[in-house]
Amino acid sequence: MVLEMKVPSPGESITEVEIAEWLVQDGDYVEKDQAIAEVESDKATLELPAEESGIITLKAEEGDAVAVGEVVCLIDTSAAKPEGAAAAEEAPKAEEKPAEKPAETPKPAEPKAETYASGTPSPAAKKILDEKGIVPSSVQGTGRDGRITKEDAVSAVPSMGTPTGGSRGESRSKLSMLRRKVAERLVAAKNETAMLTTFNEVDMSPIFALRKEYKETFKEKHGVSLGFMSFFTKAVIRALQMYPAVNSMIDGKEMISYDFCDISIAVSGPKGLMVPVIRNAENLTFRGVEAEVKRLALRARDGQITVDEMTGGTFTISNGGVFGSMLSTPIINPPQSGILGMHNIVERPIAKDGQVVIAPIMYVALSYDHRIIDGKESVGFLVAVKEALENPTELLMDGDVKKALEL
Repeated sequence: MVLEMKVPSPGESITEVEIAEWLVQDGDYVEKDQAIAEVESDKATLELPAEESGIITLKAEEGDAVAVGEVVCLIDTSAAKPEGAAAAEEAPKAEEKPAEKPAETPKPAEPKAETYASGTPSPAAKKILDEKGIVPSSVQGTGRDGRITKEDAVSAVPSMGTPTGGSRGESRSKLSMLRRKVAERLVAAKNETAMLTTFNEVDMSPIFALRKEYKETFKEKHGVSLGFMSFFTKAVIRALQMYPAVNSMIDGKEMISYDFCDISIAVSGPKGLMVPVIRNAENLTFRGVEAEVKRLALRARDGQITVDEMTGGTFTISNGGVFGSMLSTPIINPPQSGILGMHNIVERPIAKDGQVVIAPIMYVALSYDHRIIDGKESVGFLVAVKEALENPTELLMDGDVKKALEL
């Protein structure tokens, strides 16, 4: 029996995925539930497991965009599992048809390449070579089957610049579906929102002091580090409750406001930027926030994050400081209306109590949609975040540090 494996739906509203990588080869024997491919949607990369055991025949190539429900491979469930090297050699002999396909595929392709494509310039390349009086036979084609591409023709034109002797090569690679979707969303955010950014600075001395005193005890008891993210998340939740317009978004001619805080955390994954969501962050303790941040960051790093874990969110926090960014204007994560940008912490001279002192300072930025958030609310929100971070004991911990940290 031959089983047709179709692309399952990775999530609501997703109609197409891309074959990022085949983890098996055509003709391999696969076990049921074995990961046979990585498929990439515009939100996440997921593994495709084999539905049954048997010999697999691939019907799509890496990089192909396939619709949800489309057949991507066949599994011959009646094929016996090979045992050892001898059995592996006998399997192709027993199956004559798979053995004939590899022999037939390369032979017709080679003569075809020699008689047509090899040394033949593309229309764009031919125009360049004709203008410069260059004979096509003197150009080495790097295109498919030896075809001369536009880049080959440009490289063949003698340079009028100063020769340096250095490498001047270039490479091309297809953007992943995730990267293409991120690009579309970023451009849409710039074009479809009235985005504005306001800035402030935060004296991180109080948080430095708390972490220095309690981080070891906190980690020993809870198994997670006491980082900056829990303080910023708590400060953002407080500010969102004070300025609910920032915790809102536009839907057509209506504004939707939320009485909960689903905080999106921008993290860098192997496939690019990912934004998993901490659900109902207002109900989490410092330990709860740190544990959830760690869990989501590890899943994003290992490529295990799901579409559901990245769907939704009412406000985003982005930490460019881990990469050394001093200041930036973060782009709104639509359909949200606000995003807070964290940056690196640098010792700077500041005025405190009439004296110039050195303190660890972080610049923070709030990008917001001016269509529903006014300047008063945006500035007030960022000031509220600053106040909470500079007085965390009173404003975030109700004056009891040990109770807040569950020590």
